[in-house]
Amino acid sequence: MSKHIAIIQGNPDPSGKHYGNALADAYQQGAKEAGHEVQIINVAQLKFPLLQTKEDFEKGVPPDSIELSQETILWADHLLIIYPLWLGDMPALLKGFFEQVLRPRFVTGEDKQMTPWNSRLRGKTARVVVTMGMPAFFYRWFFREHSLKNLRRGILKFCGIGPIKENIIGAVEAKDGRAREKWLKKMNQLGHQCG
Repeated sequence: MSKHIAIIQGNPDPSGKHYGNALADAYQQGAKEAGHEVQIINVAQLKFPLLQTKEDFEKGVPPDSIELSQETILWADHLLIIYPLWLGDMPALLKGFFEQVLRPRFVTGEDKQMTPWNSRLRGKTARVVVTMGMPAFFYRWFFREHSLKNLRRGILKFCGIGPIKENIIGAVEAKDGRAREKWLKKMNQLGHQCG
């Protein structure tokens, strides 16, 4: 059964020349080969300001690029979110994107308090892929994957999205061609499965 997939590319560099871009491309290729429909949100290419007040977060009108992203997210059955770990967290641009997109009025469809139970995003699934320079086990066990936990629990689950699966790809600069190719094949397979 074909699904709608939204790929959220969270690398703030608009050049598109990073390993995370290749991972997203492999996932997209696998998804399309399996008959799924894919739309891509490249956060680095969007124009939007950072939110600075509670009033703007709750009542402000989002910029056009954010409204288009919201439409894509509503359309999707499954989200693939890819980002590089920067200073132990997601890049600021990606966090600013989530703050803009996941406004209470968008998540609930009206002016009421946001909870996982009244979310229009309930029933959507997600996979989060985080790339980093440090070894993945070190991020998981020493740093307790705090950035990933925040995204999974404090943002996605809070908005009703689940189940959420993840991949942590560590030591990306040190990986040789075979190791990189193995991950690209895995992402292609995950795209096939819409998982």
